[in-house]
Amino acid sequence: MKMYTRSLLLILLVLALVLALPTAASAASSDDGGSYGAPVDPDLDSAKKAIKEKNWDNAFELLKKALERDNGNAEIHNLLGYAERNRGKLDSAFKHYERALALDPKHRGAHEYIGEAYLTANNLARAEEHLAKLDKLCFLPCEEYNDLKAAIAMYKKQHPK
Repeated sequence: MKMYTRSLLLILLVLALVLALPTAASAASSDDGGSYGAPVDPDLDSAKKAIKEKNWDNAFELLKKALERDNGNAEIHNLLGYAERNRGKLDSAFKHYERALALDPKHRGAHEYIGEAYLTANNLARAEEHLAKLDKLCFLPCEEYNDLKAAIAMYKKQHPK
C-alpha cells in the first residue's frame, strides 16, 4: 500500500510539473515581450524603469516609441494600458489591455491590470471575469491572481452592497 501511495504521489508531482511548463513558458514570453535571448528594446527597458518610478508621462512616451517598432508586442500594449490608467485615461487603457489580450489571451499581467481598471470603472462583474480567467491560467496561485483577488476584496470592502 505504501508503495502504491508513493508511486501515485510521484506521478502527480511529475504531472503537475509538466502541466506547469507551458504556463511558465507563456509567462516568460509575455513578460519580456519576446522569447529568451531576444534583444531588449531600450525604450521598453527605460519605460519599465519609469513605471517603477511612477513617472507615467515618461513611461507613456517611451512605450509609444517602442510600439512604433513592435505594434504586435502584447507586453508593450499591457504596459501602455497601465501607464494610461495611472494617467487617468481609462478609455485608452482599456484599448491597450484589449489589444494585449487579443495578441496574447494568456497574458496574466494584462488580465490583472484590466481587472483593476474595471474596478476603477466600478465594474466588479468584469473584474471578476478576469479573476476567473487568471484562476484558469495559473496552475498554482500566481502573483497576478493574488493581486487582482486582493484588489477585488478591497473594492468590495469599500463598496458594500
